[in-house]
Amino acid sequence: MNESYRVRIAMAEHVFSAGHFITFGGTCERLHGHNYRVSAELCGPLDDDHMVVDFLLVRAKLLEITKWLDHRMLLPTEHRQIRVTNDGREVTAAFEDRRWVFPAGDCRLLPLANTTSELLAKYIGEQLLGQLGPAAAGITHIRVALDECHGQVGEWESRVEG
Repeated sequence: MNESYRVRIAMAEHVFSAGHFITFGGTCERLHGHNYRVSAELCGPLDDDHMVVDFLLVRAKLLEITKWLDHRMLLPTEHRQIRVTNDGREVTAAFEDRRWVFPAGDCRLLPLANTTSELLAKYIGEQLLGQLGPAAAGITHIRVALDECHGQVGEWESRVEG
């Protein structure tokens, strides 16, 4: 018998509101925001307590991540056309002849090529795995879904190398 186990966290508390803009097809869309909802699925064998991972720990770590992103402007630091600079007081983002200036404390500078739902889901998933620490040792697969508009969902999934 080939069994697999997974846990899925999709709680109302794992939401965050944030502003962003992305580029696609060589154009840059207008600044706007979403009320994002996050869900995470973790797969692996059962541990000595007969669990893949402790639900409460996953919930707590996912809540820390969503709170950190909540009510912030999300800016990509690895975009090939959007230039993001931080002088400690203000963050400036520029794309061609457009320029936005934000208070530094209102921004989250993310090591992403674009702030798409797919890449934000990957970022959240990688942060989650890192924050789970030793509890993530048995996890073999992770999937994170980021719903940005009641059914408009970007997902990331990855096999976890132990």
